[in-house]
Amino acid sequence: MTLFLITFLSLYGGMHAYVYLRLRSTFSLHPVSISWLAAWMGFMTLAPLLVRLAERGGLERTALFVAWPAYTWMGGVFIFTALLVAFDALRSCAWLVNRQGWADYPAVLSGAITCELALFLALIASGYAVYEARHPLSDHVTITTSKLPTGSKVRVVQISDVHIGLLFRESRLKGIVQAVAAARPDLLVSTGDLVDGRLSREDVISHQSRLAAMLAAVKAPGGTFAVTGNHEYYAGLDQAMAFTRTAGFTLLRNQSLVLANGITITGIDDEAYRRLGLPAPATTETDLLRAVPAERFHLLLKHRPVVPAGSDGQFDLQLSGHTHKGQLLPFYPLTWLEYSIHSGTSTMPKGSRIHVSRGSGTWGPPMRLCAPPEVTIIDIVGK
Repeated sequence: MTLFLITFLSLYGGMHAYVYLRLRSTFSLHPVSISWLAAWMGFMTLAPLLVRLAERGGLERTALFVAWPAYTWMGGVFIFTALLVAFDALRSCAWLVNRQGWADYPAVLSGAITCELALFLALIASGYAVYEARHPLSDHVTITTSKLPTGSKVRVVQISDVHIGLLFRESRLKGIVQAVAAARPDLLVSTGDLVDGRLSREDVISHQSRLAAMLAAVKAPGGTFAVTGNHEYYAGLDQAMAFTRTAGFTLLRNQSLVLANGITITGIDDEAYRRLGLPAPATTETDLLRAVPAERFHLLLKHRPVVPAGSDGQFDLQLSGHTHKGQLLPFYPLTWLEYSIHSGTSTMPKGSRIHVSRGSGTWGPPMRLCAPPEVTIIDIVGK
């Protein structure tokens, strides 16, 4: 925990210091305004930690009061910093070109102008990111297979990374539920991180029960199934599982079920148990996959988009999430570096396919930029 705090405060605090210095050098501020700006930057650096402390202390209203400005500010600062870094990199290149005598340094790349332009673009992008996060898209994927009767179709609707918690409540879940219901799923699946944060007793009794009821009301004749994500462990596994079951989902924890529609569905626990020092599952992923007859269509639910070499060819379709496709455009490269398959549908070398959802909700900032929330409709069609 100490290492995490040091890393967080160093990175996030350094980001605020960079923004503060650029703003101070650009705008002619009164000394009092400069002091207020510095104080605000310091408070916003610490605000996410204060939110977590308030949550743990059962001060939900205080946490909510601080969380909205703190996390919206966080998203805006991420975008603003990314733009400043991009402009400063361009300015450095222009300076080198000018130093070599190849071209004059353009006045438009002055520190003041680029800071003003970055701030203007960041404000527009942040406003749009708040809007985008509240409007999930229905992405459609069609999978053909010879393992189902010709002409038959099973519709699977996937939600992932909803992150129900302090900032994600009824108004935002409503859009996801409406998109799921409109798709008329045969199967509804959640591929982890359905909940977020620590679920206090007050949380569970109040709005959490209403959110669970909204999900439980969705009709899926073939069943509703879920697996754990890393945030189920962070929220408190027992409480997270209780909420998931109240929401109508059958939790698949390293187990397989044979469904009446000709599909075998397998769910894998997220590997977060390792970081928390919890015991490993008794049944491994490899054992589960090999136990399913090859002639049956095999649907695999797994939070992280990882396909070990021994798993490829042992399932037909894996549904995953976790990456959010970066959630905000500046983080897109980071998710790509961590997970080579970080969004969309891909085919593995031995024929297994994987679809990685961008996620249906948000984590941290209630914002999305160029990575809209997703409710995935997968039609598995027999040929």
